[in-house]
Amino acid sequence: MINDKVVTLEELKNKVKEFCEKRDWDQFHNPKELAIGISTEANELLQIFRFKSEEDMKKVMSSDKRIEVEEELADVLYFVLRFAQMNNIDLSSAVSNKIEKNDKKYPADKVKGCNKKYDEY
Repeated sequence: MINDKVVTLEELKNKVKEFCEKRDWDQFHNPKELAIGISTEANELLQIFRFKSEEDMKKVMSSDKRIEVEEELADVLYFVLRFAQMNNIDLSSAVSNKIEKNDKKYPADKVKGCNKKYDEY
């Protein structure tokens, strides 16, 4: 069984690549189209939670509706992986670099428990 503990990002990127190449979709997957796909799928995920209270969201996550959440989240990740794969982006490095950058923007001693943007504190 495939799960987060045993699969690498590279393996996932290769699965997405293989899936797309079997369908001759490379021609449609330029940076703009993939960025649109990321945004579209993220908005479909957001739609599930629109106008939901905290209690409603808990119910969504503990009901059959959770499957829809997982599928939309998978669609977002699919497009992120495809974007990275098509444009030779190492996601692990990109995330690590971004966390390092954000560590400077959001020092824990200044922002702990605070959700303000770096230019607001």
